[in-house]
Amino acid sequence: MNAFKTFLLMATLTGLFLLVGYLAGGTRGMIIALGLAAVLNVGSYWFSDKIVLMMYRAQEASESQAPELHATVRKLAEREGLPMPRVFIIPEESPNAFATGRDPQHAVVACTVGLLRILNQEELEGVLAHELSHVQHRDLLIGAFAATLAGALMILARLALFFGGGRDREGGVIGWLLLLILAPIAALLIRLAISRSREYAADAGGAALARNPLGLAHALAKLERASEAVPMTKAEPNTSHLFIVNPLRGNWMGRLFSTHPPVAKRIERLEEMAREKGR
Repeated sequence: MNAFKTFLLMATLTGLFLLVGYLAGGTRGMIIALGLAAVLNVGSYWFSDKIVLMMYRAQEASESQAPELHATVRKLAEREGLPMPRVFIIPEESPNAFATGRDPQHAVVACTVGLLRILNQEELEGVLAHELSHVQHRDLLIGAFAATLAGALMILARLALFFGGGRDREGGVIGWLLLLILAPIAALLIRLAISRSREYAADAGGAALARNPLGLAHALAKLERASEAVPMTKAEPNTSHLFIVNPLRGNWMGRLFSTHPPVAKRIERLEEMAREKGR
């Protein structure tokens, strides 16, 4: 269900992008929009992992430096039939984790120092299984594509405003309002919906991989409380979707435009999975 929902959202976002390109410059504008999206996606596909690791000062940890972490990642990766990802540690007290990389053969799993300090083995397995589920489902590529397409659409709308776009076209007033106001907002909301859908799917996949939905549920509860108490010092909005819990703290408006579903809802679903399994 989550996969079908993601497909529909991605198709809607792509269609919106093409519509804005057409409104901005007709068929030529649509072709330019497609070319811009293709160039940006190729760059995002190849270099996003290196950029985000540098951004958070993540350091690769050898097996001798983090034997338990390596052993847990290797066990879960082998169980899922995945190549062993590279393991990184982020020098950050706020507990969190993310996975990145353009495909399973180039995957990276990164955990903060704070996460490794507060989670027990069962909870750590749940978190790492969640991240490996993202890798297995290629959510990293989906997220990068959605973020790039939404960003490119906003750039396109600004360019259309600057150069005049479709104001002189028939029905240009309605198209212009759609271009300037509704399209960028819709693109953002669709991107956020895609991110939230993939988080639910990774929770389910991670719980199945770890064979323990409650381990991940307990970890999420711990991470939510601890990240509220110790916010991440250098969290960036453009990368917040990567983390297992949202590193950005804010008011109700911030939560409305969050890349993550509410932790309470995620825990509720995991507990329901546990009841169905008779745990």
